Amino acid sequence: MMIQNYQRILVGTDGSEQALEAFKKALSVAKRNQGKVYVAHVLDNQAYNIMGYSSLNENIIEQQTNDAKKLITDYRKLAKDFGYDEVEGILAYGSAKEAMAHKLPEKYGIDLIMVGQSGLNAVERFMTGSVASHVIKEAPCDVLIVHPSKEAGE
Repeated sequence: MMIQNYQRILVGTDGSEQALEAFKKALSVAKRNQGKVYVAHVLDNQAYNIMGYSSLNENIIEQQTNDAKKLITDYRKLAKDFGYDEVEGILAYGSAKEAMAHKLPEKYGIDLIMVGQSGLNAVERFMTGSVASHVIKEAPCDVLIVHPSKEAGE
């Protein structure tokens, strides 16, 4: 039996419970394998280009950038509390599909991508779930879907 030793684990975060759960599992895997977790937040700036340039858009993008940085900082603090801080935060811009399936795995030599299973409703899943399914189909490495744990406090 071949034991897969994952060293470079990518987790996308969007602030959801599912993403947090995936991150916690990724920490456990990384700790076991003396690996590193890359926690990425992708800001899709394409969404704003449709509306054209405006100072409002600038403010929205700046606000989202600050929120994303805070989110990554929170994740890093969580990792420290967990006793494992081999965590690198990544703030990426562009298509979440492209970033998670191609750009980031290639740039960081990722060997495992962990995605939280969506707890979204059908409409939200239709809008966002395509990122996870795209990653599953296109990723150059293994992808692990993290199912929600039974105890919400886990």
